[in-house]
Amino acid sequence: MNISHEERAQVLIQALPYIREYAGKVVVVKYGGNAMVDSALTADVMSDLVLLSLVGVKVVLVHGEGPDVSSVLLRMGKTPQFAAGVRQVDAETAEISQMVLAGKTNKTLVKLLNSCGGNAVGLCGVDGGMLKVKSAENGEFSGEIESVCVKPVSDLLEAGYIPVIAATGVDQGMNACSVDADMASAAIAAALKAENVILLADARGILTDAADENTLIAQVNVSDVPGLIHKGVISGGMVSKSRCCVEAVRRGVKKAFIIDGRIRHSILIEMLSDKGIGTMFI
Repeated sequence: MNISHEERAQVLIQALPYIREYAGKVVVVKYGGNAMVDSALTADVMSDLVLLSLVGVKVVLVHGEGPDVSSVLLRMGKTPQFAAGVRQVDAETAEISQMVLAGKTNKTLVKLLNSCGGNAVGLCGVDGGMLKVKSAENGEFSGEIESVCVKPVSDLLEAGYIPVIAATGVDQGMNACSVDADMASAAIAAALKAENVILLADARGILTDAADENTLIAQVNVSDVPGLIHKGVISGGMVSKSRCCVEAVRRGVKKAFIIDGRIRHSILIEMLSDKGIGTMFI
């Protein structure tokens, strides 16, 4: 699509108030879904984050596993196990997951951000004891985040870097544990006193009719979420994402968003324009 110089200038002018609003503030983005497996969408996300960083936003990227962990498990002769869509994690799987997330996946994202002109550094929840998980029970090495230490992240932000965090952690016995990336994003955003946390999803946001994307609920008060879950308006994978947003807002994050990661440059559209494209939790 060809646009004139005047139209380009108008876009920048419209974005200016939002750039002022976010300058110097922390925004945590949870990266996942189709945006993580579609190369064009991945490139858009990386360029969006670099642009935000260059205009003064302190960007933190948190990521889960995407398809990488299952692929490596299969190559190692270990069949991935799921229950109700949730990966079952034993000690060996947790070690493999940490290896893949903190190694291959994390460093690929760091490389992509740096190739877009960013200044990224990779971390995982083990570094600096960032994400401590309740001790593994019944052979399950995944679970609830018990404590968060964000000093390594804060130090990188102050130095002008984009921290890229793999959602892994350790329990009190220093065993590797898997961590839900949405919950990790909420916990890190709260600990950083972030302005926003943004969860990329494979849906428009919260819909009153799951079959009709025109029924998007643009804004939700966190106190209304339990009722919406009870009514079935929030269902499936949106339940856990919504609860993460509620947790973040109740712990001091100004706003939380679920946005459609399938839309190109969705992060910039949500943050720097008059028309939000997802659901905002306040």
